Amino acid sequence: MVEEIEIGRVSDFFARPVVAGIELAGELKVGDKIHFRGHTTDLEVVVESIQIQNVEVNQAKSGDAVGVKIPSRVRQGDIVYKVID
Repeated sequence: MVEEIEIGRVSDFFARPVVAGIELAGELKVGDKIHFRGHTTDLEVVVESIQIQNVEVNQAKSGDAVGVKIPSRVRQGDIVYKVID
């Protein structure tokens, strides 16, 4: 069974490169599968890189503002869930 835990919200979106700015309310690591969900958003992605203030990191914690590369658009206010298989 797949479980999802809310770990943050999209605070920003950048078109080039395609990056979601996320305010974290939980822990996030490279390799985690995350799910963006909102009014018109439904996107699952495996985290390949995390940046904090343009510096690559392997993990981030609650309270951090991070950038995560994604394949397509998300919107401000979308909820971010960590997918646990």
